Amino acid sequence: MPGSKVYFTDMRCKLGDSLPSKLGRVVRAAGIETIDMEKKFVAIKMHFGEYGNLAFLRPNYAKVIADIVKEKGGMPFLTDCNTLYPGSRKNALEHLDCANMNGFSTISTGCQIIIGDGLRGTDDVEIPIDGRYVRAAKIGRAIADCDVLISLTHFKGHEVTGMGGAIKNLAMGCASRRGKMEMHSNGTAHLDADKCIGCGRCLKSCAQGAIAIVDRKASIDEGKCVGCGRCIGMCGTDAIFAAYDEDGSIVDCKMVEYAAAVVKDRPCFHVSIICDVSPFCDCQGGNDVPIVPNVGMLASFDPYALDKACVDLVQEQPMIPGSRLFDNSNGVKPDDVFGCNQPGTRWQSHFEHAEAMGFGDGSYELIRVS
Repeated sequence: MPGSKVYFTDMRCKLGDSLPSKLGRVVRAAGIETIDMEKKFVAIKMHFGEYGNLAFLRPNYAKVIADIVKEKGGMPFLTDCNTLYPGSRKNALEHLDCANMNGFSTISTGCQIIIGDGLRGTDDVEIPIDGRYVRAAKIGRAIADCDVLISLTHFKGHEVTGMGGAIKNLAMGCASRRGKMEMHSNGTAHLDADKCIGCGRCLKSCAQGAIAIVDRKASIDEGKCVGCGRCIGMCGTDAIFAAYDEDGSIVDCKMVEYAAAVVKDRPCFHVSIICDVSPFCDCQGGNDVPIVPNVGMLASFDPYALDKACVDLVQEQPMIPGSRLFDNSNGVKPDDVFGCNQPGTRWQSHFEHAEAMGFGDGSYELIRVS
């Protein structure tokens, strides 16, 4: 029996056609218009790209989705959550500035932009999930409050999880700062004493009494710290940080559980675009040569099947000479594109854990749209 339907169109365009038009056709064919959006808040979850990165999806793709939502009577907004690491998206104001500088505006996208977990990354909702690793996913409040969720994903490589697809976009991208910390770390917050000015803002944010000011510097009691990450959001000098100490395969499994929580009990639809397939995440402040040629645009109601189809399509592609993948493989096409691109990662953990927890089996029927 065929599995979930995954609709696909390539990146070729005849004169008079365009990629935004093709994206509109593939998502309509996949059934986006069957979702009841009338007077509903519709979150379009996407990555705005770290400042300096140029591999992220252009805002033109977002506008296609937003316009369809408005045609259906919905109220769309673009959203992402603040980052755990210091960078250009660690709080809502800087995040919005970064989005604007990368071309995302109400004019270019046709809708508003809302940072999902608030000013400092602390505004979240706990969604219960009976997972092996996670009991309650910490999801940005604006995303948790939406009526319909649409993920718009740039499919690419990733330095921790091997590949970044719809599951990662839903999980890591929709998680608040403490949710990201739960997935990335098995430990507690850490302090760079050289950056600390002893202002005490972190102390006021800690509900566990794990922080004290000693000799004009913050001190973190790891025995009391629960890894919520609130102090990271409060620190104005980036002196407090998370240790990215969780094994990559465990991060994959936690992400599957977070994704399952995010899509629970609401209509969801998923779009992935395989272009500018960078070897690293768009969270990096730069991007490398793509590892394979542009492939196409896909849409489905099943994020697991969508990721599986994207993996299979990328694995079929030739390598781009001069790319990280080409260098890592000494010019010989590897059986595992993502494992070769990021040695030490194991992207298969996504799918194994998804099946183990009943999130699907990854089987799909690929339906081509012209």
